[in-house]
Amino acid sequence: MQAETLQLETKSNQPLHQAPATRRQSSDWIADLRAGVVVFLVALPLCLGIATASGASPLSGLIAGIVGGIVVGLTGNSALSVAGPAAGLTVIVFAAIQRLGFPGFLMATVLAGVIQFAAGVLRIGGIARMVPHAVVRGMLAAIGILLLTRQLPTALGYTGELSWKGITAGAGALDALQLGALATASVAAAAMFAWRDYGKFKLRSAVPAELIAVVVGMASCALFAGSALSVPQAQLVTLPLIRDAALGDLWTKPDFSMLFTPAIWTTALVLSCVASIESLLCVEATDRIDPKRRITDPSRELIGQGLANASSGLLGGLPVTAVVVRSFTNLQAGARSRWSAVIHGVFLLAALAFLGPLLNFIPLATLAVVLSVVAYKLTPPRLYTEMWRLGKDQFIPFIATVVAVVATDLMTGTLTGLVVAVVYAVWKEYRAAVIIVDDGGHRLIRFASNIWFLHKVLLREALFSSFQRGTRYVLLDGTAARRVDPDVIDLIREFSEHAAARGVEFSIYRSASAAVPFFREEANA
Repeated sequence: MQAETLQLETKSNQPLHQAPATRRQSSDWIADLRAGVVVFLVALPLCLGIATASGASPLSGLIAGIVGGIVVGLTGNSALSVAGPAAGLTVIVFAAIQRLGFPGFLMATVLAGVIQFAAGVLRIGGIARMVPHAVVRGMLAAIGILLLTRQLPTALGYTGELSWKGITAGAGALDALQLGALATASVAAAAMFAWRDYGKFKLRSAVPAELIAVVVGMASCALFAGSALSVPQAQLVTLPLIRDAALGDLWTKPDFSMLFTPAIWTTALVLSCVASIESLLCVEATDRIDPKRRITDPSRELIGQGLANASSGLLGGLPVTAVVVRSFTNLQAGARSRWSAVIHGVFLLAALAFLGPLLNFIPLATLAVVLSVVAYKLTPPRLYTEMWRLGKDQFIPFIATVVAVVATDLMTGTLTGLVVAVVYAVWKEYRAAVIIVDDGGHRLIRFASNIWFLHKVLLREALFSSFQRGTRYVLLDGTAARRVDPDVIDLIREFSEHAAARGVEFSIYRSASAAVPFFREEANA
């Protein structure tokens, strides 16, 4: 009995976020290997496409995918999420590279990783979960809109960037279309949707539609070569080949001379905040559908994410986050543990080492098709109707974030949405603090919470408007208020005098709390 008691105590003292230690079986390794290969097939085109959309070299996207898979897989805490370059960061990355240059941006990425690592060590990872979901959804929806405006031109064969000026240019925009890219993108899109909607179930689950789009795009590009629909070399992936150059020549190093540049730190702070929020939300969503119901420690996950971002920046890669598409694919493919993410990273490394010449035949228009589908998933029309049905509490911060991000930038827009969410919550709480119920010549005014000086305007309207409607009896119920501001108490005294002069009966149902002295005085009177 004593041994059994000790065993129960040991189990009860086990940390909440630590999964019970179990011996891995061969079936677990096989499942993780299969899932890792499937995730690799999904991640490969996304890594290349996200890098291109961010204004960076495709090599930087592959580096981020490799580091995200291996480093986060080994040092993070999530059992099933997969990290890599994220479409949600493309807007920030594109703007930062244009402003800082790529070496300066890499320095910001390293610092962002350091900030994430410090946040994890200080155990403040849970703070990111305090951001309202409406604001996060608005941020992602706006990113989807901005990503669509950048990728649709490429998918349609238009060499410029889609803008309101470009849309209204009409014939001038049509003259810039490249028919070869347009034809390749159309064939790839048709193949992807056909495979996704009509492919045989077993093959469809084993081979992702994104990979089908890339393969068909490459085949159509080869088929159209030499014709009027040929794709120019400038619109193909340009990945430096390891066999043709020394590894040091391919490595873009961070610019450490910009370490104390204010713009570097601002970018690093933005990257760390957005990457942390996106990662933790993805991890939380993955935990909800984990068959083993494992719970991720957010602070430990941030440590792994921070190490990965610092490593990616040092190696010349893009920032990484936990990504919903890859994480859900990993789970659906039957992954059992974090080793599937590591395996997917190893396969990306092998692709970089051995498949470089083949990858350089991928048309950019095909990657744009893949990313346009991802962007659409971030901002589908049904999302806006769903947020509207959830009520003003959710829709107002959501749409404010969308509009602000599209009109300004990601950080300003997200902060604007957060401010709108806070102000709206305070305003609604302010309105709900005083409840008015009218019944003929009777009026009941109830305090639903503590009353502060900010409620004076609301309460004055509730009290003195009773004279205008001919109310004969006013009852003030303050039992739910444990704190009433002295300014409000003076207002109640003022109304009591006016009510007596007008012949209106005024009663107070007092609170028993000593923090409401006015009610105690009324009772003693």
